[in-house]
Amino acid sequence: MVVWFCGRSSCFNHHLYNRIFTMGHEFQYLLETKRFVWLVTLVFAIFMMFQYFQFPNGYVVSSLFPVSDSQIVANTTRFHASDISNISSLHNNTSNASSPISATHLPQNSPALTPTTAVNITLSTPTIPLGPVASESDRDVSTSVKDFNELQKNPVRSDDKSSATKDVIREDVVTISEMHDMLVHNRASSRSMKPRWSSAVDKELLDAKFQIENAHVNENDPTLYAPLFVNVSRFKRSYELMEKTLKVYIYKEGAKPIFHEPQAVQKGIYASEGWFMKNMKASQQFVTKKPKQAHLFYFPFSSRMLEEKLFVPDSHSNNNLVQYLKNYLDLIAGKYSFWNRTGGSDHFFVACHDWTPSITKKHMDTCIRAMCNSDIKKEGFTLGKDVPLPETLISSPKNPLREFGGKPASERSILAFFAGRMHGDVRPILLQHWQNKDPDMKIFGKLPKSKHNINYINYMKSSKYCICAKGYEVNSPRVVEAIFYDCVPVIISDNFVPPFFEVLNWESFAVFVKEKDIPNLKNILVSIPESRYLVMQERVKKVQQHFFWHVKPIKYDIFHMILHSIWYTRVFRINP
Repeated sequence: MVVWFCGRSSCFNHHLYNRIFTMGHEFQYLLETKRFVWLVTLVFAIFMMFQYFQFPNGYVVSSLFPVSDSQIVANTTRFHASDISNISSLHNNTSNASSPISATHLPQNSPALTPTTAVNITLSTPTIPLGPVASESDRDVSTSVKDFNELQKNPVRSDDKSSATKDVIREDVVTISEMHDMLVHNRASSRSMKPRWSSAVDKELLDAKFQIENAHVNENDPTLYAPLFVNVSRFKRSYELMEKTLKVYIYKEGAKPIFHEPQAVQKGIYASEGWFMKNMKASQQFVTKKPKQAHLFYFPFSSRMLEEKLFVPDSHSNNNLVQYLKNYLDLIAGKYSFWNRTGGSDHFFVACHDWTPSITKKHMDTCIRAMCNSDIKKEGFTLGKDVPLPETLISSPKNPLREFGGKPASERSILAFFAGRMHGDVRPILLQHWQNKDPDMKIFGKLPKSKHNINYINYMKSSKYCICAKGYEVNSPRVVEAIFYDCVPVIISDNFVPPFFEVLNWESFAVFVKEKDIPNLKNILVSIPESRYLVMQERVKKVQQHFFWHVKPIKYDIFHMILHSIWYTRVFRINP
């Protein structure tokens, strides 16, 4: 133990020094604490600013933080179902219009309505920005397969109103405007695998992408009607480059009738895959026999024939179909180097069976999948990588354009029409609310048979609006049928990505109604002013050319539009 002795003065100085020294440490600690508090406050302020401050169009912020208000696409009028009853008098005020309104002159005065979307009616082409957008919603990927026989035995009971309504309401509905945001976001954030080694075709694709993104404004093409498109100038430039540049290699491997037999599926609701295969194989312009020159590689199989030849009824399993495709892919990857070069991102197939997403998800998900079943939520359809394929019903392969067209708008006496089997959970609810309930709403189950289905066709030709209600899955041939017969499509299918979505402005010629708004369907339709209906109906007739199959393909027809969707997807997913 050491004892210190000091005088009064020296001890006082010593204690004073210690006190000053201690106070210095305390003061420094206080400063550090204040700095820390200021730092926390600053970080919190920045966070709150990003959370509540929206930049123009909201694209930067929405990619970082979720926002509750839905994105609003420019030039789009939206009706909320709860507000329709308050403005239904508009129908009476405008229904006396006797002369069609020019499609290029649209009414500017619209009722003030809530931004929540139940019906979307776009009156001019929206401008889609190139930057990143709202983050993509989580997908519930289902690999289960439903046996059609089992589903037909157990439809939703139409006499149980409460349970049926509960089944049909989907809380996670993605609106059309949100799909556009997701498409831009996915392109900005997710590209295909970078090629393992370079190729001249990669440079050609990158050059095409640059030219499309910087396309000069050109809205004067008499064969293309600008309001139908998201951006008609970009579409036109992309289509020109496809005609000039694109080469497709078709794999010769694969046994008939699943592969290489398009005539097996040229009739019926799966006809899109058969007609595309026929036209693709016959194309001298796009097909190349030199795979090193190819920008795309085509798997020429039919999902319908795959199901018909391999599926075991009542097995409730699609494992053998999945294994069959895996074996084929193993053969291709082992024999050729092209799949391995890009991880399959420059390969594609075209298939219309409902099961296509589930049977190709495991082994073929990296390629471009053109599918009729384009459910952005349930089946794992990847917007920006996969392509929505139009489902077309062909009755006469020798004359696919038989009976197209319909009555003039002034002679269409029926407000809305639907007829069909009770597939899925939406259609029984549609009939529950509207069958035999209103003379303006011609809503039926399956119509009695007639020659060439003439009763069904006449209803479509005589109706202002044709109801396209989903079946077991989101897709339905009624969408194209409505366009075929000059009828404005009313699509009741939540989370359905319509065909050619990346280029067509669907809200300019179609009506989208949420499944939960079926009870208010008539009010929604009569609230649309007659002038707007006339504009949409005129646009339906102008968009027809893009949904017609021809025995010999012509420019801008459905074959070229499907091929363009695949080309466009590949161009914008190229990884330099």
